[in-house]
Amino acid sequence: MNKILRKTLYSFLFLVVGIVIIGLILAFLPSESRTHHVGVTPEEAANLRETFTGPHHVFTTTDGEKIFLRRWNPDSIVPAKKDIAVLIFHGITAYSGPYEMAGKPISAGGYTTFGVDYRGHGLSGGNRGDNPGKDRWIADLAESVKFVKTLGFSKVIVLGHSLGVASAICAANAVPDDIAGLILLSGAYEGRKGVQAQPTFFQKAKIVASSIVRPSYQAVEYYREGMIVTKDPLFNFRYTLRFVSMLNVKELRLQKGYNIPVLVGMGDKDELFSLEKAREFYDLIPSTKKEFLVMKDTNHAKIPLESWQQCVAWIDRNFAQ
Repeated sequence: MNKILRKTLYSFLFLVVGIVIIGLILAFLPSESRTHHVGVTPEEAANLRETFTGPHHVFTTTDGEKIFLRRWNPDSIVPAKKDIAVLIFHGITAYSGPYEMAGKPISAGGYTTFGVDYRGHGLSGGNRGDNPGKDRWIADLAESVKFVKTLGFSKVIVLGHSLGVASAICAANAVPDDIAGLILLSGAYEGRKGVQAQPTFFQKAKIVASSIVRPSYQAVEYYREGMIVTKDPLFNFRYTLRFVSMLNVKELRLQKGYNIPVLVGMGDKDELFSLEKAREFYDLIPSTKKEFLVMKDTNHAKIPLESWQQCVAWIDRNFAQ
């Protein structure tokens, strides 16, 4: 009996050691990038932040990280708009810089506009493509809203694009009294089928092994067929598993009874989400002050001037009358 027990124990230990060895090999086995994108290190991002000369702000979070906000100022401000700010939450892989496509037309409409770089993105501090977890993520968003209010703006309208839609909902639930309105663009609870290929079993095993051994390692590469990969080093195309898995987006809902003005917009040529799914998302918003905007000739990431001007017109109707 003892021989059988010892044999079973040795077999079990051999299996455990084998799994550990295989896991370590997978964790450190190099994988070829499909984007071939070269990003920046946290140190390089910090240097770029220190030398940035355009209008901007930097604040320190409650856990000591530096968060960067780009700013677009209107040429002139009418009294009805001087206390209103628009805060942009960007999409995945991006940062505030490319959202000049929104910052310029919105500020041209008379509203001071800000774009935050998430922790680990753009010119903000932190490990690239990473966040310690859901609670810290939401805290960063809430503190961004509160920081803008300390600059003298009594009304903050949060504009979320793509992943920024989820960010906006998180912020609204965290600090509902600090957000006057929401603009939610290019987002839904369910995307188009077959747009993004599922990883193979080997790729999944490698991601999980890497994330267990070194959770701060960017083991997940964001990639889909036909995607244009920019050479801008401030973009992120690699993320930690804990970042991409911290939110269950399909379960995100605005709190019941949250009755602020909400604009939901979707491009008629969006590659990732359909108008039908955007309307389903719209129907689940509890506000009685909501509107749905079909943005003409608009795909997921390229939103033309006319659509931004429509957003400005919506802000005018709801906040500057």
